[in-house]
Amino acid sequence: MLNFLNEKFFRYIFVFLLLNSAILPLRASSALAAWALKNNGVLELRTKSDANLKAFFQKANQIYGDRFWIDFPGELKNPRKILGNGPIKEIRLGKPIKGKTRLVIEFEKEINLKPLTWRMIGTDQNTWRIKLFSPNYSFKTIGEGIVRKKAGNIKVDKKSIFINKRINDFLELPEVKRNKFFVIVDPGHGGPDPGAIGIGGIKETDVVLEVSKIIKKLLSEKGVKVRLTRNYEVDLDLPQRVDFANRFNSDIFVSIHANASRGKRKDINGLETFYFRGWRGRTLAKRIQRQILRVSPGSPDRGVKQGRFYVIKNTKMPAVLVEIGFLTGRLDARRLEKKEHRKRIAYAIAKGILEYLSKTG
Repeated sequence: MLNFLNEKFFRYIFVFLLLNSAILPLRASSALAAWALKNNGVLELRTKSDANLKAFFQKANQIYGDRFWIDFPGELKNPRKILGNGPIKEIRLGKPIKGKTRLVIEFEKEINLKPLTWRMIGTDQNTWRIKLFSPNYSFKTIGEGIVRKKAGNIKVDKKSIFINKRINDFLELPEVKRNKFFVIVDPGHGGPDPGAIGIGGIKETDVVLEVSKIIKKLLSEKGVKVRLTRNYEVDLDLPQRVDFANRFNSDIFVSIHANASRGKRKDINGLETFYFRGWRGRTLAKRIQRQILRVSPGSPDRGVKQGRFYVIKNTKMPAVLVEIGFLTGRLDARRLEKKEHRKRIAYAIAKGILEYLSKTG
């Protein structure tokens, strides 16, 4: 897998959809049984088994238009190309690597796609659908085979898999004046204080420290001076964090946390950002909240709120506290336990910070 933080790869968008089902052994034939791209912009798929699917999106370049593709276990016997119509330039079915089948949809250029809103829904164990676009023009259905649910009394398994983009075409990091700004990033908790303990024993202190280190790297690459209140698992009191920020007279202070619900209710999920006072703090919070919601579609928007947390109440500069999800929530915890999602969250927070700094001087 490519390194998310290596900027030479930031020309591309790589999107991953992972099913919760177990990865099945590869078979001689492809798990893809039938597919159809309907004239309403919906791609429908039928697999031969409860397959583990991976989907990707890549922005247009000088050679190709925007491309969306899905990899299936098992090998396709006959690779082929199908000429598209309307917004679709071409559809290709091939064998990218041994043991895999790939269905690629390449779009004509200048098509307004919104991959941040995409999600794939399983209507049963073998059929899937995802709305890729809303056609404003004549478009004929393209497909092979019959896509339909199995006959009989089948319990519908409504799995939703959200597409999360990973790089700068949607999350392009703004430019700011180099060596002008100073940011303090505060990974919450640490040492003997693990913070929230979530599903499967995931610890807040581990998640927020990793996210904070990525934020520091991204901001530093843009010429922003960054310090973390802690770089490892150490016991750090709240007054020490505030004194640290005030002593360095930083431009902004951003504290990173993860939530837990009372009673550890798995149905409670969501993202929220707090500020204490002033339009600058509120503006910074809004910038960050907007971006973290974009990389975690489906997580409820719990909003931008005023809060009286010690670390944002007592700092002298605009300060926010970001709650990046509920470690006790079924949806958020499943995402936050994955390194790729932590990178996306860090990237989003970095973008929110840079957007704010770019507008303040």
